[in-house]
Amino acid sequence: MYHARFNGTHYEIGKKWGELLRKNDKQLLNNIPFAITKEMEEFAQQCLPHYQKFFPEITEEINGIADGQQIKSDPLYAILFSMYSLVRITNCSSFVIKNNQTFLLGRNSDFLTEIEKLYMNCLYTFKESESYSFSGNTTAFVEMEDGVNQAGLAVALTSVFPDSLKPGLNVGMILRMLLEKCQTVEEALDLLEDIPRCSSGTLVMADFSGNATLVEFTNDKLVHSSLEEQGYLCATNSFHLPALLSKKITVADDWFAEERYQTLDQHLAGNYSKMGLDESKQLLGGKYGFLCQYDRKTGKDTVWSAIYDMNNKQVYRCEGNPARKNFKEDTRFSF
Repeated sequence: MYHARFNGTHYEIGKKWGELLRKNDKQLLNNIPFAITKEMEEFAQQCLPHYQKFFPEITEEINGIADGQQIKSDPLYAILFSMYSLVRITNCSSFVIKNNQTFLLGRNSDFLTEIEKLYMNCLYTFKESESYSFSGNTTAFVEMEDGVNQAGLAVALTSVFPDSLKPGLNVGMILRMLLEKCQTVEEALDLLEDIPRCSSGTLVMADFSGNATLVEFTNDKLVHSSLEEQGYLCATNSFHLPALLSKKITVADDWFAEERYQTLDQHLAGNYSKMGLDESKQLLGGKYGFLCQYDRKTGKDTVWSAIYDMNNKQVYRCEGNPARKNFKEDTRFSF
């Protein structure tokens, strides 16, 4: 897992990183594990106006990367804007628990082993005062899949196979926008109502005030469940809130999404009130049922796990499968 520190304006950050890669003979377009199709290019152009309106900083960063790589921006748009929509990735598991001793958000990131050395932990600090600094993890670049910002908002995503597509922002870009623009779960929910979404997904969110929520959404409907209704929330790659059950889609290979959900839900239901950090690590590591026990020969695995300790303002990350590797505290980011 690469560890990167980014400082500057969004454009400066992008250009510096693109240049650094190019000077080390690394071309982003040569490391994409799928072909860029005309459909992706056309869809990206339909999404672009929404990014320019709602999150223009991200297009500036992508343009900076393109300039640093000495390529056009369009293929990067095609890759990043079609992710979780045309590029349908159905994996990852997340949860949040709160009891008298503990307030934790945890996540497994499941993806392809062939590019696992390219996955990144990123520390962003911006010159623009309207963007909060954050620490985030990603299997790609620019978009983020879990993270926490300086204000103490932590967010984790899972993707859900969409029943339809519309031009808009994808869940990875939305998560990053929330980290940059929101201090609390309440602010994040308000912003989510305004953002046009291109497909489907879930977000588990928690903040320093003690609030947490699970959001499930399609491109035309968004619902959420508060932690106040029970002491835990969890998500994999399907919908489980009643209002969106009709949107569930069965796919041939969903990376054991329902089995992972049942592992989380059943263990948390009976144990969340007394769980702490160690048991949360064990849960993510598969001790209490299937969650990360992929056969690496199939090209799939859990490629990192992250735990955000909201009470103690600590971040723990396992860089690899938590059934085989250990969590370590990351002290580089203060929140």
